[in-house]
Amino acid sequence: MKNFKLVIKSNAQLDLKENINWYNQQKKGLGKTFYAYVKKKAKQLQNYPYSAENRYLDIRTAVIEKFPYMLHYIVDYNNKTIIILAVLHTSKNPDTHYIK
Repeated sequence: MKNFKLVIKSNAQLDLKENINWYNQQKKGLGKTFYAYVKKKAKQLQNYPYSAENRYLDIRTAVIEKFPYMLHYIVDYNNKTIIILAVLHTSKNPDTHYIK
């Protein structure tokens, strides 16, 4: 399968920055580790866009290894694009966060 393009919406970019900063406050360099795992998962999704569970209508969620976070994304098959909507802690309610 050809790799899909990756688009990260502004809300997801903000989530990512906030999460990286929070982890860096907990332990120096932990934010960098978190980011590396997010990048790894995003790359996997580009190769296997339907590998994660379809949870909300057409929104899929992919667990980030070693961290209690999920990438919330949609697959635009026609344009061969993965669109990341949010990077949320597993305890957060996505309905109140990002779908507008």
